[in-house]
Amino acid sequence: MLPLLTFSVLLERFAATVQGSAAVALDFTIGSVLRALGEAVSSLCLWLQWLIFLVGQKIRAATCVGNDLDTWMAQFGVIRLPAVAASGTVTFSRYTPTSSALVPVGATVKTADGATTYLVIADATKPYWSATNNGYLIPATYASGDVTVQAMVGGGSGNALAGYISLIATAISGIDTVSNALAFTDGVDAESDTAFRARFTVFMASLARATIAAIQYAISTVQVGLTATIQENIAVGGAAQAGNFVVTVDDGSGSPPSGVLTNVAMAVDAYRPVATSFNVLAPTVVTATVALTITVAAPGSKTLLEPLVATAINAYINSQPMGGTLLITRLYVIAYWVDPAITNVSDLTINGFTTDVAASPAQVIKAGVTTVS
Repeated sequence: MLPLLTFSVLLERFAATVQGSAAVALDFTIGSVLRALGEAVSSLCLWLQWLIFLVGQKIRAATCVGNDLDTWMAQFGVIRLPAVAASGTVTFSRYTPTSSALVPVGATVKTADGATTYLVIADATKPYWSATNNGYLIPATYASGDVTVQAMVGGGSGNALAGYISLIATAISGIDTVSNALAFTDGVDAESDTAFRARFTVFMASLARATIAAIQYAISTVQVGLTATIQENIAVGGAAQAGNFVVTVDDGSGSPPSGVLTNVAMAVDAYRPVATSFNVLAPTVVTATVALTITVAAPGSKTLLEPLVATAINAYINSQPMGGTLLITRLYVIAYWVDPAITNVSDLTINGFTTDVAASPAQVIKAGVTTVS
């Protein structure tokens, strides 16, 4: 590592070197010619030192960032995972449904603050989709119709709360309002520098392939935010089957789209050992229904704290990894952390029991209804 020297140290070393070569005492006082010369040389050394530091920073994956890290990783064929655009369903409505209305592909809607724009995209699973009209044809007498939209910019900024998409940016004949009944939550930011470096470490460890680490790396290249468990020598359902392994994949929702599972299967197939077979599945969701009672120092604030406690518990449950164990004692802690005014948490049950809930490697625990009284 380059030892960085300050301006004062450089000037002192200059003076010591020059004085050591002279037979008489030299004048290095402020304003002297030698002092000015030493300051000029020290300033130049500082600049050269900084240039060397920048070069050293950019040639190592551990220190370079952004585009420099991308080009460094490209030497090994490893590419940063891009952002995932949020998508979901919005409902277009009108006040007088006397005639049919067409919502064309390419029409745009925005959030209430106008910050995020969404584009209407084709979706053959929607009942009003019309390939002939390249849009969604809402029949006469129908007051509303569901349409699939996708954020124009990838990343978590496209996620939106329920009811927050309410502006029609493209004029559509016969359509008056738009809204989203459900929140958009599938937008994911591009892979961070830290995650990129971590995945590169796994890539280096997977070069031998045909290992669990290699399969995990293959899965990590499909999309940001995927987690997976691998069970060896079993068939779907848990029966023993030599040479077969089951890969269970989750994108955080508990129900990854079929397209994600297909892409994971293709990635795993490129890394699996020869003469083996495998299955790629979505996890089985284990629902955790929680009930508890809280005591609050100021009784008047209890109605305000009850939904906050429920939200905090649900968020914690939904963050559990596949194959994890939901500890009932941890839920007590989560409830207490919501607000110092909560003085007691009692009668806490999960699915009617006072025991932990354990998931198998092919299961993931998700929150059901949390009742706080």
